[in-house]
Parts: sequence; C-alpha cells; structure tokens
Amino acid sequence: MPKGSPKILSCFVDEAGDFGKYDPHCPYYIISVVLHDQDDSIEPQLQGMEQYLTDLGFPHHALHTGPLVRRESDYINMQMEDRKKMFNLLFNFARKIPIHYFSVKVRKSECKDADDLDAKLTKAIKKEVLKEEEYWNSFDKIIIYYDNGQKALKRVLNITFNSLFRDVELRKVQPADYRLFQVADLICTLELTLSKIEHGLFTKTDYEFFHGSHEFKKEYWRKIEKLKM
Repeated sequence: MPKGSPKILSCFVDEAGDFGKYDPHCPYYIISVVLHDQDDSIEPQLQGMEQYLTDLGFPHHALHTGPLVRRESDYINMQMEDRKKMFNLLFNFARKIPIHYFSVKVRKSECKDADDLDAKLTKAIKKEVLKEEEYWNSFDKIIIYYDNGQKALKRVLNITFNSLFRDVELRKVQPADYRLFQVADLICTLELTLSKIEHGLFTKTDYEFFHGSHEFKKEYWRKIEKLKM
C-alpha cells in the first residue's frame, strides 16, 4: 500500500436467528464479525480456494455452511463426503488467513420485544469492540460488509459503529463476491452448533456431519476459537 494511504479495517458480518418471537429451538440471536486488516494480503489463499471450487464444479460459488450441514439448497444432491470437503475447504481457509473475529449471543428469552433485542445487541457489540479499543483505533477507516439480510441488524450496525468511530462505511455485499463474508457465515454456524450442544438441541443431522459433539469441539470449535479477538 502506498505511503500515506489510510489504514482500513474490513468487518464482515453475518447472523443466525431473527428479530421474531422467541423459539426454544433457537434460543439465541447470534452475530459474528470477521476482521481483516486490508494491508494483509490473502490473495494466495484466495487463489487456491477458487481453483479448488472450480475443480469441484462450483466456480464463483457462495458457500453456505448451514445448508452444507443440512444437505439443503444447492447441496441437496451432494453426498456427505463432498459436502464435508466444501465445509472443510472454507474452515481451513479461515484458519490460514490473517483474520480475527468476535461473536455476540443474545438470549431471546430475555428480550421483551424486538426493541429490547436491538438494545441488547447494541450493548453487546460495543462491549466486544471496547475490549480491544486500541486495536480498533489504530485504523483510519472501518468498512462494514453486510448483505442487508435483516434491516433491524443493519440499523444496529450503522448506529453502533458510527457512535464509536469517526469514519465508518456500511456496504451491501453479494455473498459470492466476498469469501470473508462466507467465513462470517461459517463462524455463525459453528457458534450456533455450540449453543445447540449446550442446550441439548444437537440434532441427528449435526451428529452425522460432525461425528458427535466431542469431535465437533475437538476438530472445529477449539481450532476456530483461537482466532477470537
């Protein structure tokens, strides 16, 4: 990057859950934020991943980890072995690149309504950011990438980050265009799976894909958790 160029932090945001009524089968609203310093190139890893997906017959494809686990959508005709290859491709990509992340979980049973969920999310995000305030303030500009899937979350992101930093830009993304957005989706899926284990909601499908809750924690959770802020 040329001398004097602004130092930019990219933040890719995805969510699990919605602002609707509490459902005991989905007790949390979860958001995951993947942080990438634009000065740190990930081009070699991206090229390798794109080539692998092209060889599998999925060029420029947005990986969606929830449907991969559940054998839905684009993956409905794929066998377990191939779905796991694609899941692990994104997982290993995330572990090899220079990123950090944080996640927040709000118990929906503790929210009176959508406004209360809004307030609790705002407070939780601020708390996570302020833990590493010096790191965040080392950047001249923060760009938030979100697919605008939920207008309420977009509003929370806009208000929260603009209240903390001077130069914030919120950009709408197409998931297929940003692998780091897909990494945020992956982390949301892992966070959601962990919460299902903790609440006794680990399904037969989860068990078959991850080979049990112990293997999930050993092979996925403990490894991805090392990237937390």
